[in-house]
Amino acid sequence: MMKYKKSIGILVFIIAVLSLVVTLYAIFSNQGAGEYKYKSIFGETVSIYGKGLYQHDSVTMATQALAQDYVTLVLGIPLLLVSLNIARKGLLKGKLLLTGTLGYFLYTYTSYSFLAMYNSMFLIYILLMSASFFAFTLMMISFDIPSLPQYFKKRFPAKFIGVFLLTVSCLFTLMWLGKIIVPLLHHSQPDGLEHYTTLTIQALDLGIVVPVSFLSGFLLIKRKPFGYLLATVITMKEVTLLTALTAMIFLQIKAGIHISPAVITLVLLLNIIILYIMFIIMKNVNEVTDTIHGKVYTAGGH
Repeated sequence: MMKYKKSIGILVFIIAVLSLVVTLYAIFSNQGAGEYKYKSIFGETVSIYGKGLYQHDSVTMATQALAQDYVTLVLGIPLLLVSLNIARKGLLKGKLLLTGTLGYFLYTYTSYSFLAMYNSMFLIYILLMSASFFAFTLMMISFDIPSLPQYFKKRFPAKFIGVFLLTVSCLFTLMWLGKIIVPLLHHSQPDGLEHYTTLTIQALDLGIVVPVSFLSGFLLIKRKPFGYLLATVITMKEVTLLTALTAMIFLQIKAGIHISPAVITLVLLLNIIILYIMFIIMKNVNEVTDTIHGKVYTAGGH
């Protein structure tokens, strides 16, 4: 049985309903005069989206947010509900998927709360961030971590997955530091800041996501119990976020925004690899069944 089943179920229901409302409104809202130019405090001329929920955001930010909304609607919400149903049956695969998916919702609505220009969904963003945080926390403490390795097959490629996570951590670190350090040295604003106040995504990634990814890769290579949990959670979170990033790229290209071919290639490649790794992880989870009593035994409960 999954610990904190009732509390997690209520929180997941709240997240599913509120995110459905937010994404549908964002996708179908169309009020506003349309695109216009705005001069930022740094003297940069910014193209403002000018319509819908994201009418005060830049064209770049609005197209990215809409892409993420589509992914949340089509992938995130169904995965949240399906994984909850599987987890409630006591299956480890369901618990791992649910925890990772909640990590995606936590990251998404934390970034919306602090990055998107103020709009009518602000309080709902806060509710989603809060509900996701507490549901994610309850899921993380529901696992019997010391016993986790025994629920993975012996051929589980821990070293391969661990090295990949370390590699991705280094790539994102170099990418974001490259965006930040040069402007700092020249006392200028970084490219892409537009009319926003700070680099929220880079702060979240460098402060939380990259260290967690690095730690999970290191622990998994060492086959430490906590590494199995962290690696699965961060992989699931990256599956949804890289899929959203892929959608963002295509919507930005459609909007006429230039994206470097190298960036497109890297994102698509990482997206394919992370999907493959998620498949490997789920394939190697070993649900132990008691054929006499018809029970399924998983980490974190019976």
